[in-house]
Amino acid sequence: MRKTFRLGLAAIGMAVGLSAAASAQELTLYTAGPADLADRLAKGFEASTGTKVNVFQATTGKVMARLEAERANPQADVVISAAWQSALELKERGDLLEYVSPNAQTVPDSLKDSHYVAQGAAALAIVWNSKSGKPRPSDWSDLAAPDYKDAVTMPDPAASGAAYGLVSALVTTQADAAWKTFGGLKDNGMVIAGANAQALNPVLQGAKAAVMGAVDYIALAAKEKGESIDVIYPASGTVLEARPAMILKSTRSPDLAKQFIDYMLSEEGQAMVADTYMLPARADVAAKRPGWSELTVLEVDHNEAPAKRQELLTRFKTAVGAQ
Repeated sequence: MRKTFRLGLAAIGMAVGLSAAASAQELTLYTAGPADLADRLAKGFEASTGTKVNVFQATTGKVMARLEAERANPQADVVISAAWQSALELKERGDLLEYVSPNAQTVPDSLKDSHYVAQGAAALAIVWNSKSGKPRPSDWSDLAAPDYKDAVTMPDPAASGAAYGLVSALVTTQADAAWKTFGGLKDNGMVIAGANAQALNPVLQGAKAAVMGAVDYIALAAKEKGESIDVIYPASGTVLEARPAMILKSTRSPDLAKQFIDYMLSEEGQAMVADTYMLPARADVAAKRPGWSELTVLEVDHNEAPAKRQELLTRFKTAVGAQ
């Protein structure tokens, strides 16, 4: 009986040990952006390392809200956001683990930090329906012309960090000319939608002619599938929205989390990013869309004070007649 009891305890101990080992071989990823990209990275990482990746995919706002709700009991190991600002905020709060991947050597300095690194980046563009009967625009101000009466949509800068970055950059670089354009857009009845998809869908469907400030990789993928749209990068400049990847300091598996960042920045992982029509973070990995040298990029102040941001949002809302 005693021998049987001891064997039973040993079996239980072994089972507990195996269970702990199994849980240690899992990683939890919270990510915004293309679900197929997250799934491909998860499957590729599992094939490479044997580590299963549990994926929660949502908008950046929902990802950040979930992180906040779980502060007392963190669940995520790695977070990928669609807004650079979120990485700055998490680092300032002391929530991030310091790590610089050896695969980040060819990532531009503007897209990496001691605590986070870009997975890739998207540019904002005008997306124009070529069957709309409207003239092809070449710059942001063209959408304020009478030809575009009741024909333009835009993501809401209060809901989209990328759209806010565009508004901020245009105001910084064009000053009064930017506010004149916004006033013209108001006169044209521009519709301020919610997220990026809500602004793009009416243009894909032909109900509207153009989006001001669409995230380009979504539209480029739609065009590749046969949609009658063009993706136009204004000559006066646009903004890049980089997608920061970061490891939470609370992770229970820091080594696995670092390996995931390494894999994401490997040639294989960056090729997956390129397949979504985003710009890969690594400058030595080919993009399937206009690259770094083909865009006129406007600077965005990522360290802007919240009070200043709210002031600009309020003025923009008044300028375009948003409710």
